[in-house]
Amino acid sequence: MTRTKESEGVNEAQARPEFTSIEICAGAGGQAIGLHQAGFGHLALVEIDQHAVETLTLNIEDHEVWAWEREHCDVLSGDVKEFNPDRDVRKSADLLKQGLDLLAGGVPCPPFSHAGKQLGKDDERDLFPRMLELVDTLKPRAVMIENVRGIMDPKFSDYRDQIMARLQGGTYRGDDGQMVSDEGLGYTVCKWDILEASDFGVPQLRPRAILVAFREDVIKDLKYEWPTATHEDPVSVADALEPSMRQRYGRYFEGAYSERAREAFDRWLKKARSRDAELKGKGGGIAPTLVGGSKKHGGADLGPSRAKAAWKQLGVSGMGVANDIATCEKRGTEDRDLFGPDGPMLTVRQAATIQGFPMEWDFAGGKTAQYRQVGNAFPPPVAKAVGKSIIDVLKAAQEREQKKH
Repeated sequence: MTRTKESEGVNEAQARPEFTSIEICAGAGGQAIGLHQAGFGHLALVEIDQHAVETLTLNIEDHEVWAWEREHCDVLSGDVKEFNPDRDVRKSADLLKQGLDLLAGGVPCPPFSHAGKQLGKDDERDLFPRMLELVDTLKPRAVMIENVRGIMDPKFSDYRDQIMARLQGGTYRGDDGQMVSDEGLGYTVCKWDILEASDFGVPQLRPRAILVAFREDVIKDLKYEWPTATHEDPVSVADALEPSMRQRYGRYFEGAYSERAREAFDRWLKKARSRDAELKGKGGGIAPTLVGGSKKHGGADLGPSRAKAAWKQLGVSGMGVANDIATCEKRGTEDRDLFGPDGPMLTVRQAATIQGFPMEWDFAGGKTAQYRQVGNAFPPPVAKAVGKSIIDVLKAAQEREQKKH
C-alpha cells in the first residue's frame, strides 16, 4: 500500500469541522470522500462488507486530511439494522448529543435496479425503512439518500409517495390500494431527482437518484438549490486513462515487448480518442456504467454484454480486470492484461479513476473484492456537489439563528 501523507490542508483537517454527518451503507467510501471534501466531518461510517470496512479504516488511518476522523469517527462493521447510535457512536458521543447535521446513505440498489429484478419494498435488501427509523432516532438537520435511477421508475411511484409521506407527512397508496395517511417526521423533501455523474467530471455514464430533505425548523424560509453541472463537456475515458495506460505500457517500451507495447498503447489511445470525437456533443467518449456485481457471481468483469461492447469501442476489453502493474510483471500476465485482441483490461486503480476516486485512496482485499467495492461506489465528485448544496442551507440556517440572538 502506498502511504500518502497529504500536507495540504492538514491544520484545517485536524480542526473540528463545522458540520457533522453519519453515513450508513458507506461501502468503499465514495460518498464519504465527497461529503468530507464538501466540509462534513464523519462521526460514524456503517458498512456490512468486511473488505469495504477495511478500506475505510486503512484510508482514515493513513491520510492526514482524515486526521479529525481518526480521532472522532467510528468505522462500524455490521448490519445497519443492528446499528444503535447511542451505543455504537463512542468516539464522538458528546458531539452527537449536540445534534447531527446530516444523515446520509446509499441504500442498496438491487431492490430498484433492473439487474436486481426491481422487487422494491418486497426485497429483503430494501433499507429505506431502516434509514427512516434512523432519521426518527437521530433527527438530523438534513437527510441525503442515494439510489439507482430505477427507483424513479413509474412502478415505484407509490413507494416514493410512502417514503415522502414518512418524512414530511401526507398520504400514499397502501398495498391493499387504500389511501394511508402519515403525519411525518417533521422534514421537507426539497428534491428527489436524478444527477448524472458525467456532469461532474466523472468519465462515466452513471445516473443516480438523490433525495435531499431538511428538518422543517432548518429549511423554514430558505431555498434549497439543486447542484448544477461542474463540467460543460464530459471528461473522456481517453483523457482520464491516458496517464495510467502510458504508465502500464511504458514499463515495456524497452526490452522484449517494446515494439508490441508501443503499438498496443498507440492503438488503444487512437481508438479511445476517435470514439470520443465520434460522440462529441452526444455525451462524449465516456465509460458505460461500472457495476460491482454481487458475491453470488464469479470473478469480476466490466458488466453485461452491452457494457462490454461499449468498452470494446473505447479500446478496452471488458472480459475481466487486469492485475496491477507489479503483479502483472511478476506473474507474466501481459498477454491477458495488456495485449488482448480487444485491447487492455482495466486495473482496479483505473476503474477507481472511472468512478472519480482520488488517486491516493486505496482498497483492501483481493482483486475481485477491490473491484466490487469500486463498481458499487457512489462517485465522490457527485457526493461532493450534493454535500456542498446541503451545507449552503445549513450555513444559511445558522446565520439566520445567529441574527436572532
